[in-house]
Amino acid sequence: MTLGAAYFYVCALLALGGAVSVVVSKSPIRGAMGLLLLILSIAGLFLALHAQFLAAIQLIVYAGAIVILFLFVIMLLGPSASTPSDRRGIVGRTVGGGLFGLVGLGTLWAVVRGTSGHMPMKLPEPAFGGIDAFGSVLFGDWLVPFELSSALLMVAVVGAIAVARGRQGISSMSKAEIDAAKLGGEEGP
Repeated sequence: MTLGAAYFYVCALLALGGAVSVVVSKSPIRGAMGLLLLILSIAGLFLALHAQFLAAIQLIVYAGAIVILFLFVIMLLGPSASTPSDRRGIVGRTVGGGLFGLVGLGTLWAVVRGTSGHMPMKLPEPAFGGIDAFGSVLFGDWLVPFELSSALLMVAVVGAIAVARGRQGISSMSKAEIDAAKLGGEEGP
């Protein structure tokens, strides 16, 4: 086994371990740390593909922003703000997990059956994964989907702000107190 193959297997195993940790962990902090491990190992896989720019963006955007945002939300809500562990929905979760496992095994079987031998891959171009190549592809062939996704994100931000502003006017009084206040206001002069 070559050094490159060993590096790939280590990164792939770390990515799988991080993904399993995110799904299985009962503690939100451990789940966020599993997500961080997943993101770091995916950045390592990008480095194995000689895509240095994508690895850097993976680290800056996801590890540097998204995971930190998750940790801030966990700190704001408290680490005990997890879903209650009750028996409701256990049949649905079991059936869903079983179907996911069957689909995964079927996909693995199809991949193993479809690859009959060693398939050589051509070497990437020297500019592959660099900023120039990424920018020419992004702002050339993929300009419209890139702009549509940025517009969609802008609409989501405006919607989140509108929802947050709408909730600021909600009173902290109980329903009985609100009804009493309405009755008191109607009996005016």
